Amino acid sequence: MNVEIQRKDTVDHARRTRYYGSMIDKSNLDKGIDYDKLPDVYIIYISETDLRNAGKPIYKVEKTLGTGDSAIPYDDGSHVIYVNAKVDDGSNVAKMMKYFKSADPDDMSHSALSKRVRYLKREKGGYELMSKEAENLYNLGVEEGREKGIEQGIEQGIAQSEKNKAKETAESVMRMLKDEVPVEKIALYQNLSIEDVLKIRAKMPQEA
Repeated sequence: MNVEIQRKDTVDHARRTRYYGSMIDKSNLDKGIDYDKLPDVYIIYISETDLRNAGKPIYKVEKTLGTGDSAIPYDDGSHVIYVNAKVDDGSNVAKMMKYFKSADPDDMSHSALSKRVRYLKREKGGYELMSKEAENLYNLGVEEGREKGIEQGIEQGIAQSEKNKAKETAESVMRMLKDEVPVEKIALYQNLSIEDVLKIRAKMPQEA
């Protein structure tokens, strides 16, 4: 299972999920291995807006051969589910997305997830972890700085630092992948997108 969080609604979402699926398949199928060895893949695509504009908090992509009453289910092992945080129909999914937007550490209504959020935001170990990540982001000065148009000279000054940080991050990701840490957790801990983690995994040398 892979979870992708998309804040922009200007990209081709369908082809984006197709890309994620192909990256996962490539990493799971070694050369010469039969295709029936490919595991099922579930891609959960979370967005802030209702990408389908149909007034539902969740959409499951259904694949069929043919249309209408004669349609036959087509199962290739790839499952795509779109979830959005805009539509609130009172369902459990909508409640989860509402929590997702606030991440209130005092809201313990979502079991393990609530405990993890509270740990990161309120407890010493989690607070230190979050503080360290915030410091790394500050030192890199990447997204926010670029969006606000940091002067070219400053960008050049941090360029080498970014390069070194990127190398260290890639090495850390590879170690976590070897330890079989789930991709979505690696993305969370390293402040990366699922796409970035998959790219790093694709570059890892194949074990004999």
